[in-house]
Amino acid sequence: MKLGVLSDSHVYDLAALPKKAVNLLEDMDLIVHAGDYTGKKLLDELRTLGNFKGVYGNMDPPDIRGELPENLVLELNGFKIGVTHPSEGGPPLGLKKRTKTKFKQVNAIIYGHTHLPRNEVIHDILYFNPGSITGKFPSRHKTFGILKTGKELEGKIIKI
Repeated sequence: MKLGVLSDSHVYDLAALPKKAVNLLEDMDLIVHAGDYTGKKLLDELRTLGNFKGVYGNMDPPDIRGELPENLVLELNGFKIGVTHPSEGGPPLGLKKRTKTKFKQVNAIIYGHTHLPRNEVIHDILYFNPGSITGKFPSRHKTFGILKTGKELEGKIIKI
């Protein structure tokens, strides 16, 4: 199974996302957004692209917070994957530790907030941050991620 993973878009609609990324997302088995959409229209349009799951972020308005959870656990092909965006905001220092406390016995944690992509395994947990799909500061590039669930979990950061 292939997941298209994005976060920290900070735009109001799909037209503001890079067209190449949107085309790739349309081919995924599941689209996962780790918060900070900023616009409800973007959330609605992502749902039309395909199978969709997401959480709200610290910059999301009440209408998005009313529809999405703060944290989510996906069970896919025998893997448990936590999805979060620190709704309390705050500095990136200690963020992995804060995200870990939100989940028990997961194989991976998809998270947003920092705008900086990460794809690393720490103590048998894959920490996967797709960065900012629109390249919002402090990101240096427009990025999103692809997470594959097969025999193993495999994450890849895509630079647009």
